[in-house]
Amino acid sequence: MTFDPAVTGLADTARALAEGRVTSRALTEGALARIAATRDTLNAFRVVRTGAALAEAEAADRELAAGGRRPLLGVPVAVKDDMDVAGEPTAFGCAGDFPPVAADGEAVRRLRAAGAVIVGKTNTCEFGQWPVTEGPAFGATRNPWNPRHTPGGSSGGSAAAVAAGLVPAALGSDGAGSVRIPAAWTHLVGIKPQRGRISTWPHAESFQGITVNGTLARTVADAALLLDAAGGNHVHDPHRPPAVDASAAARRDPGRLRIALSLKPPFTALPTPLHPEIRARVVELADRLAVLGHTVEEADPPYGQIGLTFVPRATAGIAERVAEAPFPALLDPRTLAAARLGRLLGGPPLRAARRAEGPLKRRIGAFFTSYDVVLAPTTAAPPPRIGALRGLGGFATDRAVIAACPYAWPWNVLGWPGVGVPAGFMGDGLPVGAQLLGPAHSEPLLVSLAAQLEAELRWQDRWPPSAADPASATV
Repeated sequence: MTFDPAVTGLADTARALAEGRVTSRALTEGALARIAATRDTLNAFRVVRTGAALAEAEAADRELAAGGRRPLLGVPVAVKDDMDVAGEPTAFGCAGDFPPVAADGEAVRRLRAAGAVIVGKTNTCEFGQWPVTEGPAFGATRNPWNPRHTPGGSSGGSAAAVAAGLVPAALGSDGAGSVRIPAAWTHLVGIKPQRGRISTWPHAESFQGITVNGTLARTVADAALLLDAAGGNHVHDPHRPPAVDASAAARRDPGRLRIALSLKPPFTALPTPLHPEIRARVVELADRLAVLGHTVEEADPPYGQIGLTFVPRATAGIAERVAEAPFPALLDPRTLAAARLGRLLGGPPLRAARRAEGPLKRRIGAFFTSYDVVLAPTTAAPPPRIGALRGLGGFATDRAVIAACPYAWPWNVLGWPGVGVPAGFMGDGLPVGAQLLGPAHSEPLLVSLAAQLEAELRWQDRWPPSAADPASATV
Protein backbone atom coordinates (compact mmCIF):
# COMPACT_ATOMS: atom_id res chain seq x y z
CA MET A 1 0.00 0.00 0.00
CA THR A 2 1.34 3.43 -0.96
CA PHE A 3 1.57 5.93 1.86
CA ASP A 4 -0.32 9.08 0.81
CA PRO A 5 0.17 12.00 3.22
CA ALA A 6 -2.60 13.98 1.50
CA VAL A 7 -5.21 11.60 2.91
CA THR A 8 -3.48 10.53 6.14
CA GLY A 9 -3.79 12.23 9.46
CA LEU A 10 -1.37 13.51 12.03
CA ALA A 11 -1.09 10.36 14.15
CA ASP A 12 -0.81 8.06 11.13
CA THR A 13 1.88 10.28 9.63
CA ALA A 14 3.89 10.24 12.85
CA ARG A 15 3.54 6.45 13.00
CA ALA A 16 4.66 6.01 9.39
CA LEU A 17 7.74 8.14 10.09
CA ALA A 18 8.63 6.18 13.22
CA GLU A 19 8.26 2.89 11.33
CA GLY A 20 10.45 4.09 8.48
CA ARG A 21 7.74 3.85 5.81
CA VAL A 22 8.31 7.43 4.69
CA THR A 23 10.83 10.19 5.27
CA SER A 24 10.20 13.64 6.68
CA ARG A 25 11.94 15.08 3.61
CA ALA A 26 9.42 13.36 1.31
CA LEU A 27 6.49 14.44 3.47
CA THR A 28 7.69 18.03 3.63
CA GLU A 29 8.38 18.18 -0.10
CA GLY A 30 4.86 16.89 -0.68
CA ALA A 31 3.31 19.47 1.63
CA LEU A 32 5.28 22.28 0.00
CA ALA A 33 4.24 21.09 -3.47
CA ARG A 34 0.57 21.05 -2.46
CA ILE A 35 0.86 24.51 -0.96
CA ALA A 36 2.44 25.81 -4.17
CA ALA A 37 -0.23 24.15 -6.32
CA THR A 38 -3.01 25.92 -4.41
CA ARG A 39 -1.33 29.29 -3.90
CA ASP A 40 -3.41 30.96 -6.62
CA THR A 41 -6.61 29.15 -5.71
CA LEU A 42 -7.02 28.43 -1.99
CA ASN A 43 -4.32 30.92 -0.88
CA ALA A 44 -3.99 29.42 2.59
CA PHE A 45 -0.47 30.60 3.51
CA ARG A 46 1.04 34.01 4.24
CA VAL A 47 4.55 32.59 4.80
CA VAL A 48 5.94 29.39 3.26
CA ARG A 49 9.19 28.24 4.89
CA THR A 50 10.56 26.19 1.98
CA GLY A 51 14.25 26.16 2.79
CA ALA A 52 13.86 26.17 6.56
CA ALA A 53 11.23 23.44 6.52
CA LEU A 54 13.35 21.17 4.33
CA ALA A 55 16.32 21.68 6.64
CA GLU A 56 14.14 20.81 9.64
CA ALA A 57 12.89 17.71 7.81
CA GLU A 58 16.41 16.52 7.06
CA ALA A 59 17.36 16.98 10.71
CA ALA A 60 14.29 14.99 11.71
CA ASP A 61 15.25 12.17 9.34
CA ARG A 62 18.70 11.98 10.89
CA GLU A 63 17.17 11.80 14.36
CA LEU A 64 14.70 9.11 13.26
CA ALA A 65 17.51 7.09 11.69
CA ALA A 66 19.41 7.27 14.98
CA GLY A 67 16.40 5.88 16.85
CA GLY A 68 15.00 9.16 18.13
CA ARG A 69 11.31 9.21 18.93
CA ARG A 70 9.16 12.23 19.67
CA PRO A 71 5.37 12.60 19.30
CA LEU A 72 5.48 14.58 16.04
CA LEU A 73 9.04 13.94 14.91
CA GLY A 74 9.28 14.89 11.24
CA VAL A 75 5.57 15.65 10.75
CA PRO A 76 4.84 18.81 8.69
CA VAL A 77 2.32 21.14 10.32
CA ALA A 78 1.29 24.79 9.97
CA VAL A 79 0.60 27.59 12.41
CA LYS A 80 -1.54 30.71 12.12
CA ASP A 81 0.19 33.98 11.38
CA ASP A 82 -0.51 35.44 14.80
CA MET A 83 2.10 33.10 16.31
CA ASP A 84 5.80 33.88 16.36
CA VAL A 85 8.14 31.60 14.39
CA ALA A 86 11.80 32.53 14.76
CA GLY A 87 13.17 34.12 11.61
CA GLU A 88 9.73 34.87 10.13
CA PRO A 89 7.49 37.96 10.30
CA THR A 90 4.28 37.95 12.32
CA ALA A 91 1.96 40.23 10.36
CA PHE A 92 -1.33 38.93 11.87
CA GLY A 93 -3.25 39.72 8.70
CA CYS A 94 -1.90 43.27 8.39
CA ALA A 95 -0.37 44.94 5.35
CA GLY A 96 3.27 46.00 5.39
CA ASP A 97 6.77 44.56 5.31
CA PHE A 98 7.11 43.17 8.81
CA PRO A 99 10.53 42.30 10.24
CA PRO A 100 11.32 38.73 11.26
CA VAL A 101 10.94 37.90 14.93
CA ALA A 102 13.86 36.63 16.97
CA ALA A 103 12.27 33.76 18.89
CA ASP A 104 9.48 31.21 18.69
CA GLY A 105 6.33 31.81 20.66
CA GLU A 106 5.76 29.24 23.40
CA ALA A 107 3.22 27.19 21.42
CA VAL A 108 5.58 26.96 18.43
CA ARG A 109 8.51 26.14 20.74
CA ARG A 110 6.52 23.23 22.13
CA LEU A 111 5.61 21.99 18.65
CA ARG A 112 9.29 22.00 17.77
CA ALA A 113 10.08 20.18 21.01
CA ALA A 114 7.61 17.50 19.90
CA GLY A 115 9.56 17.23 16.63
CA ALA A 116 7.17 18.97 14.23
CA VAL A 117 8.35 20.60 11.01
CA ILE A 118 6.77 24.05 10.59
CA VAL A 119 6.09 24.40 6.86
CA GLY A 120 4.53 27.84 7.04
CA LYS A 121 2.24 30.41 8.59
CA THR A 122 -1.39 30.54 7.51
CA ASN A 123 -3.50 33.52 6.53
CA THR A 124 -5.79 35.34 8.93
CA CYS A 125 -7.82 38.51 8.68
CA GLU A 126 -6.49 41.72 10.24
CA PHE A 127 -5.92 41.09 13.96
CA GLY A 128 -8.35 38.16 13.71
CA GLN A 129 -11.44 40.34 13.95
CA TRP A 130 -13.84 38.77 11.46
CA PRO A 131 -15.16 35.30 10.54
CA VAL A 132 -13.63 35.57 7.05
CA THR A 133 -10.00 35.33 5.96
CA GLU A 134 -9.55 38.20 3.53
CA GLY A 135 -7.65 41.47 3.32
CA PRO A 136 -5.56 43.72 1.10
CA ALA A 137 -2.35 42.29 2.55
CA PHE A 138 -2.82 38.84 0.99
CA GLY A 139 -6.14 38.70 -0.89
CA ALA A 140 -8.75 36.09 -0.04
CA THR A 141 -8.32 32.60 1.37
CA ARG A 142 -10.93 30.31 -0.13
CA ASN A 143 -12.95 27.32 1.04
CA PRO A 144 -11.80 23.97 -0.40
CA TRP A 145 -15.43 22.82 -0.55
CA ASN A 146 -16.42 25.75 -2.75
CA PRO A 147 -13.80 28.42 -3.52
CA ARG A 148 -16.46 31.05 -4.11
CA HIS A 149 -17.02 30.97 -0.33
CA THR A 150 -14.86 31.80 2.68
CA PRO A 151 -13.44 29.02 4.86
CA GLY A 152 -14.32 31.23 7.81
CA GLY A 153 -12.05 33.10 10.13
CA SER A 154 -10.08 34.18 11.62
CA SER A 155 -8.15 30.87 11.47
CA GLY A 156 -9.33 30.36 7.90
CA GLY A 157 -5.90 29.75 6.45
CA SER A 158 -5.23 26.92 8.89
CA ALA A 159 -8.67 25.44 8.23
CA ALA A 160 -8.31 25.62 4.44
CA ALA A 161 -4.84 24.04 4.63
CA VAL A 162 -6.06 21.09 6.68
CA ALA A 163 -9.36 20.61 4.84
CA ALA A 164 -7.57 20.51 1.48
CA GLY A 165 -4.93 18.07 2.72
CA LEU A 166 -2.02 20.47 2.46
CA VAL A 167 -0.99 19.56 6.02
CA PRO A 168 -2.51 17.01 8.41
CA ALA A 169 -3.18 19.54 11.20
CA ALA A 170 -2.58 23.16 12.13
CA LEU A 171 -2.72 25.58 15.02
CA GLY A 172 -5.23 28.42 15.04
CA SER A 173 -6.50 30.85 17.63
CA ASP A 174 -10.01 31.50 18.91
CA GLY A 175 -11.19 34.84 20.32
CA ALA A 176 -14.87 34.66 19.37
CA GLY A 177 -15.06 31.32 17.60
CA SER A 178 -12.06 31.73 15.31
CA VAL A 179 -11.12 28.03 15.50
CA ARG A 180 -14.64 26.62 15.78
CA ILE A 181 -16.20 28.74 12.99
CA PRO A 182 -13.72 27.76 10.26
CA ALA A 183 -13.86 24.16 11.52
CA ALA A 184 -17.63 24.23 10.98
CA TRP A 185 -17.37 25.76 7.51
CA THR A 186 -14.63 23.39 6.28
CA HIS A 187 -15.79 20.07 7.82
CA LEU A 188 -13.08 19.81 10.48
CA VAL A 189 -12.67 19.19 14.18
CA GLY A 190 -11.59 22.33 16.04
CA ILE A 191 -10.61 22.37 19.70
CA LYS A 192 -10.82 25.64 21.60
CA PRO A 193 -9.16 24.64 24.86
CA GLN A 194 -9.32 26.05 28.35
CA ARG A 195 -7.69 29.47 28.67
CA GLY A 196 -3.99 28.89 29.23
CA ARG A 197 -3.96 25.29 27.98
CA ILE A 198 -1.84 26.34 24.98
CA SER A 199 0.30 29.31 25.84
CA THR A 200 -0.18 32.60 23.96
CA TRP A 201 3.27 33.81 25.07
CA PRO A 202 4.90 36.28 24.26
CA HIS A 203 1.46 37.70 25.06
CA ALA A 204 0.65 36.90 28.67
CA GLU A 205 -3.00 37.32 27.69
CA SER A 206 -4.26 37.74 24.15
CA PHE A 207 -7.08 40.27 23.71
CA GLN A 208 -7.61 40.63 27.45
CA GLY A 209 -7.81 36.86 27.90
CA ILE A 210 -10.62 36.10 25.45
CA THR A 211 -8.32 34.64 22.77
CA VAL A 212 -6.74 31.21 23.16
CA ASN A 213 -4.72 29.02 20.82
CA GLY A 214 -6.38 25.87 19.52
CA THR A 215 -6.11 23.02 17.03
CA LEU A 216 -7.65 22.08 13.69
CA ALA A 217 -7.59 18.58 12.21
CA ARG A 218 -9.74 16.11 10.31
CA THR A 219 -10.17 13.76 13.28
CA VAL A 220 -10.67 14.12 17.00
CA ALA A 221 -7.57 12.04 17.73
CA ASP A 222 -5.41 14.28 15.54
CA ALA A 223 -6.78 17.49 17.05
CA ALA A 224 -6.16 16.02 20.51
CA LEU A 225 -2.61 14.95 19.61
CA LEU A 226 -1.76 18.44 18.39
CA LEU A 227 -3.29 19.88 21.57
CA ASP A 228 -1.10 17.61 23.71
CA ALA A 229 2.00 18.52 21.70
CA ALA A 230 1.44 22.29 21.77
CA GLY A 231 -0.04 22.45 25.27
CA GLY A 232 1.78 23.77 28.29
CA ASN A 233 2.88 27.04 29.78
CA HIS A 234 5.60 29.62 29.74
CA VAL A 235 6.93 30.42 33.18
CA HIS A 236 5.28 33.85 33.07
CA ASP A 237 1.83 32.73 31.87
CA PRO A 238 -0.90 34.00 34.23
CA HIS A 239 -3.28 31.11 33.42
CA ARG A 240 -1.91 27.63 34.12
CA PRO A 241 -4.69 25.02 34.05
CA PRO A 242 -4.01 21.49 35.32
CA ALA A 243 -2.60 19.17 32.66
CA VAL A 244 -4.89 16.91 30.65
CA ASP A 245 -4.20 13.99 28.32
CA ALA A 246 -6.46 14.73 25.37
CA SER A 247 -5.13 11.82 23.31
CA ALA A 248 -6.08 9.34 26.00
CA ALA A 249 -9.51 10.94 26.25
CA ALA A 250 -10.05 10.41 22.52
CA ARG A 251 -9.75 6.65 23.15
CA ARG A 252 -12.18 6.58 26.09
CA ASP A 253 -15.92 6.02 26.16
CA PRO A 254 -17.57 9.17 27.54
CA GLY A 255 -20.18 7.26 29.53
CA ARG A 256 -23.82 8.29 29.57
CA LEU A 257 -24.14 12.07 29.66
CA ARG A 258 -26.83 14.70 30.17
CA ILE A 259 -26.69 16.94 27.11
CA ALA A 260 -28.44 20.29 26.74
CA LEU A 261 -29.42 21.09 23.15
CA SER A 262 -29.19 24.89 23.00
CA LEU A 263 -30.51 26.44 19.79
CA LYS A 264 -31.15 29.92 21.15
CA PRO A 265 -28.21 32.31 20.76
CA PRO A 266 -27.07 34.53 23.62
CA PHE A 267 -28.72 37.92 23.67
CA THR A 268 -27.63 40.35 20.98
CA ALA A 269 -29.14 43.69 20.04
CA LEU A 270 -29.56 42.48 16.45
CA PRO A 271 -31.67 39.64 15.01
CA THR A 272 -29.83 36.34 14.61
CA PRO A 273 -32.12 33.79 12.92
CA LEU A 274 -30.81 30.24 12.76
CA HIS A 275 -30.75 28.90 9.20
CA PRO A 276 -33.27 26.04 9.02
CA GLU A 277 -30.81 23.63 7.39
CA ILE A 278 -28.24 24.25 10.12
CA ARG A 279 -30.91 23.77 12.74
CA ALA A 280 -31.87 20.47 11.11
CA ARG A 281 -28.27 19.23 11.03
CA VAL A 282 -27.68 20.07 14.70
CA VAL A 283 -30.94 18.42 15.74
CA GLU A 284 -29.85 15.33 13.80
CA LEU A 285 -26.63 15.28 15.86
CA ALA A 286 -28.73 15.55 19.02
CA ASP A 287 -30.85 12.62 17.86
CA ARG A 288 -27.72 10.58 17.19
CA LEU A 289 -26.43 11.34 20.68
CA ALA A 290 -29.73 10.15 22.12
CA VAL A 291 -29.44 6.90 20.15
CA LEU A 292 -25.96 6.47 21.64
CA GLY A 293 -27.56 6.45 25.08
CA HIS A 294 -27.21 10.04 26.23
CA THR A 295 -30.05 12.03 27.72
CA VAL A 296 -30.69 15.01 25.45
CA GLU A 297 -33.15 17.81 26.10
CA GLU A 298 -33.52 21.39 24.99
CA ALA A 299 -32.13 23.89 27.49
CA ASP A 300 -30.17 27.13 27.25
CA PRO A 301 -27.38 28.30 29.57
CA PRO A 302 -28.30 31.43 31.57
CA TYR A 303 -26.12 33.82 29.55
CA GLY A 304 -27.83 37.02 30.66
CA GLN A 305 -26.04 40.18 29.46
CA ILE A 306 -22.73 38.44 28.86
CA GLY A 307 -22.20 40.49 25.69
CA LEU A 308 -21.61 43.60 27.78
CA THR A 309 -18.45 41.96 29.11
CA PHE A 310 -17.17 40.83 25.70
CA VAL A 311 -17.06 44.15 23.85
CA PRO A 312 -14.72 46.03 26.23
CA ARG A 313 -12.25 43.13 26.29
CA ALA A 314 -12.30 42.58 22.52
CA THR A 315 -11.95 46.23 21.57
CA ALA A 316 -9.34 46.93 24.23
CA GLY A 317 -7.38 44.02 22.81
CA ILE A 318 -7.58 45.55 19.34
CA ALA A 319 -6.43 48.89 20.73
CA GLU A 320 -3.39 47.16 22.24
CA ARG A 321 -2.49 45.55 18.92
CA VAL A 322 -2.99 48.80 16.98
CA ALA A 323 -0.68 50.60 19.42
CA GLU A 324 2.04 48.06 18.56
CA ALA A 325 1.40 48.05 14.80
CA PRO A 326 4.39 49.26 12.76
CA PHE A 327 2.20 50.45 9.85
CA PRO A 328 -0.96 52.00 11.35
CA ALA A 329 -1.70 53.97 8.18
CA LEU A 330 -2.23 50.68 6.34
CA LEU A 331 -4.83 49.33 8.78
CA ASP A 332 -8.48 48.86 7.85
CA PRO A 333 -10.67 51.83 8.91
CA ARG A 334 -12.84 49.36 10.83
CA THR A 335 -9.79 48.28 12.83
CA LEU A 336 -8.97 51.88 13.71
CA ALA A 337 -12.58 52.52 14.73
CA ALA A 338 -12.57 49.44 16.96
CA ALA A 339 -9.31 50.60 18.53
CA ARG A 340 -10.82 54.02 19.28
CA LEU A 341 -13.73 52.32 21.02
CA GLY A 342 -11.29 50.08 22.88
CA ARG A 343 -9.40 53.10 24.18
CA LEU A 344 -12.68 54.61 25.40
CA LEU A 345 -13.65 51.37 27.14
CA GLY A 346 -10.16 50.59 28.40
CA GLY A 347 -10.63 52.12 31.87
CA PRO A 348 -13.54 51.42 34.23
CA PRO A 349 -15.65 49.53 31.64
CA LEU A 350 -12.80 47.11 31.00
CA ARG A 351 -12.17 46.59 34.70
CA ALA A 352 -15.88 45.97 35.25
CA ALA A 353 -15.94 43.49 32.37
CA ARG A 354 -13.01 41.59 33.86
CA ARG A 355 -14.62 41.56 37.33
CA ALA A 356 -17.87 40.22 35.85
CA GLU A 357 -16.19 37.03 34.69
CA GLY A 358 -16.31 35.43 38.14
CA PRO A 359 -20.07 35.90 38.68
CA LEU A 360 -20.74 34.75 35.11
CA LYS A 361 -18.75 31.58 35.70
CA ARG A 362 -20.68 30.87 38.90
CA ARG A 363 -24.08 31.46 37.27
CA ILE A 364 -23.41 29.53 34.08
CA GLY A 365 -21.39 26.94 35.99
CA ALA A 366 -24.49 26.12 38.02
CA PHE A 367 -26.13 25.04 34.76
CA PHE A 368 -23.62 22.18 34.69
CA THR A 369 -25.05 20.69 37.86
CA SER A 370 -27.99 19.65 35.66
CA TYR A 371 -26.12 18.99 32.42
CA ASP A 372 -22.69 17.69 31.49
CA VAL A 373 -22.36 19.17 28.00
CA VAL A 374 -24.05 21.80 25.85
CA LEU A 375 -24.64 21.01 22.17
CA ALA A 376 -25.14 24.18 20.11
CA PRO A 377 -24.78 25.32 16.53
CA THR A 378 -21.40 26.80 15.77
CA THR A 379 -22.86 29.39 13.38
CA ALA A 380 -26.32 30.61 12.46
CA ALA A 381 -25.51 30.81 8.75
CA PRO A 382 -23.46 28.93 6.16
CA PRO A 383 -20.12 30.33 4.96
CA PRO A 384 -20.57 33.65 3.14
CA ARG A 385 -19.31 34.29 -0.34
CA ILE A 386 -15.86 35.79 -0.78
CA GLY A 387 -16.09 39.56 -0.50
CA ALA A 388 -19.34 39.63 1.50
CA LEU A 389 -17.81 41.93 4.14
CA ARG A 390 -15.55 43.87 1.79
CA GLY A 391 -16.23 47.58 1.71
CA LEU A 392 -18.78 47.55 4.53
CA GLY A 393 -18.62 50.14 7.27
CA GLY A 394 -18.06 49.21 10.88
CA PHE A 395 -21.70 48.92 11.92
CA ALA A 396 -22.69 46.98 8.81
CA THR A 397 -19.76 44.61 9.35
CA ASP A 398 -20.71 44.06 12.99
CA ARG A 399 -24.31 43.43 11.98
CA ALA A 400 -23.28 40.83 9.39
CA VAL A 401 -20.87 39.11 11.79
CA ILE A 402 -23.39 38.93 14.61
CA ALA A 403 -26.08 37.57 12.31
CA ALA A 404 -23.80 34.81 10.99
CA CYS A 405 -21.88 33.90 14.14
CA PRO A 406 -23.80 34.57 17.38
CA TYR A 407 -23.09 31.29 19.17
CA ALA A 408 -19.37 30.89 19.83
CA TRP A 409 -18.08 33.95 21.69
CA PRO A 410 -19.57 33.45 25.22
CA TRP A 411 -17.14 30.58 25.86
CA ASN A 412 -14.28 33.00 25.14
CA VAL A 413 -15.52 35.28 27.93
CA LEU A 414 -15.70 32.31 30.28
CA GLY A 415 -12.36 30.86 29.16
CA TRP A 416 -13.85 27.34 29.07
CA PRO A 417 -13.27 24.64 26.43
CA GLY A 418 -15.34 23.81 23.40
CA VAL A 419 -14.93 21.29 20.58
CA GLY A 420 -16.29 22.05 17.14
CA VAL A 421 -17.43 19.00 15.15
CA PRO A 422 -18.79 18.56 11.63
CA ALA A 423 -22.59 18.48 11.52
CA GLY A 424 -23.07 17.64 7.85
CA PHE A 425 -23.80 19.68 4.77
CA MET A 426 -26.24 22.16 3.35
CA GLY A 427 -28.20 21.23 0.26
CA ASP A 428 -25.63 23.07 -1.87
CA GLY A 429 -22.77 21.00 -0.43
CA LEU A 430 -21.33 23.57 1.99
CA PRO A 431 -20.30 22.17 5.39
CA VAL A 432 -21.81 23.31 8.69
CA GLY A 433 -20.86 22.43 12.25
CA ALA A 434 -21.88 22.13 15.86
CA GLN A 435 -20.02 22.73 19.10
CA LEU A 436 -19.76 20.70 22.26
CA LEU A 437 -19.31 23.06 25.20
CA GLY A 438 -18.34 22.26 28.76
CA PRO A 439 -17.37 23.84 32.08
CA ALA A 440 -13.82 24.58 33.21
CA HIS A 441 -11.16 21.98 32.35
CA SER A 442 -13.64 19.69 30.56
CA GLU A 443 -11.53 18.99 27.46
CA PRO A 444 -11.27 15.24 28.23
CA LEU A 445 -15.05 14.86 28.44
CA LEU A 446 -15.68 16.90 25.28
CA VAL A 447 -12.97 15.10 23.33
CA SER A 448 -14.26 11.66 24.31
CA LEU A 449 -17.81 12.62 23.32
CA ALA A 450 -16.63 14.04 20.00
CA ALA A 451 -14.66 10.85 19.33
CA GLN A 452 -17.75 8.76 20.01
CA LEU A 453 -19.71 10.82 17.47
CA GLU A 454 -16.90 10.54 14.95
CA ALA A 455 -16.85 6.75 15.25
CA GLU A 456 -20.55 6.74 14.37
CA LEU A 457 -20.56 9.35 11.61
CA ARG A 458 -17.11 8.83 9.98
CA TRP A 459 -16.94 12.48 8.91
CA GLN A 460 -13.21 12.14 8.18
CA ASP A 461 -13.98 9.94 5.17
CA ARG A 462 -15.46 12.81 3.16
CA TRP A 463 -13.06 15.15 1.37
CA PRO A 464 -13.59 18.35 -0.63
CA PRO A 465 -13.08 18.15 -4.41
CA SER A 466 -9.96 20.35 -4.29
CA ALA A 467 -8.20 17.84 -1.99
CA ALA A 468 -8.40 15.21 -4.69
CA ASP A 469 -7.27 17.66 -7.39
CA PRO A 470 -5.79 20.94 -6.13
CA ALA A 471 -5.84 22.37 -9.65
CA SER A 472 -9.64 22.03 -9.68
CA ALA A 473 -10.04 24.75 -7.03
CA THR A 474 -10.94 27.43 -9.52
CA VAL A 475 -12.92 30.54 -8.73
